[in-house]
Amino acid sequence: MLSPHVVAAVLLAATLHAGWNVVVRAGSDRRRETALLLGGGAVIAVVVLPFLPGLPIFCWPYVLASSLLNGGYFILVAEAYAHGGVALAYPLMRGVAPMITLLAAWLLIGEALPAVAWVGIATICCGVLLLARRRGDAGEAASVKFALANAVVIAAYTLNDAIGVRISQAPLAYTLWLFPLSAIPTLLWLRRKTPLHPPSLREAARGLGGAGAGIGAYSLVLWAITRAPVAPVAALRETSILTGVVLARLCIGERPGRRGWGGAVVIAAGAVILRLAPG
Repeated sequence: MLSPHVVAAVLLAATLHAGWNVVVRAGSDRRRETALLLGGGAVIAVVVLPFLPGLPIFCWPYVLASSLLNGGYFILVAEAYAHGGVALAYPLMRGVAPMITLLAAWLLIGEALPAVAWVGIATICCGVLLLARRRGDAGEAASVKFALANAVVIAAYTLNDAIGVRISQAPLAYTLWLFPLSAIPTLLWLRRKTPLHPPSLREAARGLGGAGAGIGAYSLVLWAITRAPVAPVAALRETSILTGVVLARLCIGERPGRRGWGGAVVIAAGAVILRLAPG
């Protein structure tokens, strides 16, 4: 059973994560919004990292690998949202990843889970996928392609970071290093797709706010992974889609509909099952 502290941390992380995804989607140029978020994260990291302990040398291969994977993640996020809405791309990205993570954690790092935990994770994934809806807009097929590719990337960096952060025992410092290191390849790629001129004050504030939410979200998840198996934490994090759908409705007018609210109920049921699973 996941402890109340772990559950609370992951649910807070889910809310923060949904928030920055909606910020990226709400912008008129999603690639530029992604660049602003990465730039904001790099600035925060430069300011905060000198006041934190250094990372152990043995965790640096995981930090560098995660930086490359996160660079790919942000590129795929930008492309998925450039072609389709949050209501389609976000559930696909976040819904497929936990099952890949579950199987990989079992096969690669030997984290076996009780049967009821598998049921809870599968229920959350089904609910998230139920939320993924197509509206017939041009470009949605491309959005699906980018979102599914990102699900694989998400599972890969989740497993990589589960090992790396357990070595470092420093979730915040680990997360902060990912932003400037991920920003370099990502911004080089994004500048080929969109002009990256200096941001306005409003854009800079938006980038810093989104980056702060992203740093907080992933630090909390990594902290939870140091205290619980990676697969249920990864699955519980995907309750962020509930907040994401609500925020997308309130902020940018995307309507979830009956299917969306049905998916929300299924996700909530999966979260309850996962919380009550032994272990």
